[in-house]
This record gives sequence, structure tokens and C-alpha cells, in this order.
Amino acid sequence: MGFLTALHISKTGLTAQRVRMNVISSNLANINTTRTQNGMPYIRRVVIMEARPVKDFDSALDSESERLCGVGVREIVEDRSPLRRLYSPGHPDADESGYVSLPNVNIVTEMTNMMIARRSYEANVTAISATKRMALKALEIGR
Repeated sequence: MGFLTALHISKTGLTAQRVRMNVISSNLANINTTRTQNGMPYIRRVVIMEARPVKDFDSALDSESERLCGVGVREIVEDRSPLRRLYSPGHPDADESGYVSLPNVNIVTEMTNMMIARRSYEANVTAISATKRMALKALEIGR
């Protein structure tokens, strides 16, 4: 595997984690949204990722390029866990029993997922930096 392929694989990781961070941010921003455009509470969203084959830019070996994988976002799905219910009879969105349906967003879960996504993003940035340093060293040796 060459430098360009390594950079491309890390780039796919950066892109996937950026999407994941955006979805987590949206979940946190809507933690108390009791009514969306469709009249229902906000539903938590989750990013589903998948391994994707990556073309080896630096090699013509088909067998090697089939083994190389990056990551991509397959889809963003709604979490079907139950909504939270809060007794608040004065709330404009309360039902006849006085309960309000709140989004199924848990701040602890979202913050944990955000920390994991951030660490994954940082790991890919570190891999890109290491690849860049190796390429520069190779150029220095070739002088």
C-alpha cells in the first residue's frame, strides 16, 4: 500500500466521522423538541457505517486492492427506542393524561458517542500526519 492509498483510507474515516458528529450534534440540539414539522417529537438518528473497498492508487495488484477497505456512511436511520414521557399537564403538547412525549435522546449516550467519534477523527488525522512525514522522509532520502 502506498502513500496515496493510505491518505485516501484515512480521508474516508474523516468524512464518516464528520457525518457522525453532525448527526450527534443534531440529536443534542433537539433533545427537548416535542413537535417537529410532522407534529411528532424529534426522533434520535443513528449513523450506520460500512466497510468499503478502496482502490489501491499506488499498485496494479488486483488482489491487494481488494483487501484494502475504507469506511463510509451506509445510511442514517431513526432510532426506534421508546420516547421519554414526562408528566407536565400545563405543557401545550401534553396529552389528555397530562404527559408530554419527549425525544428518545439520552445526553450521556450522545456525549459518549461524540467522544468516540472525536477520538476516531483524531486517529485518522494522526495517520494522515504520519503518512505525510513518511513521504517527506522518503523524499529526503531520495535526494
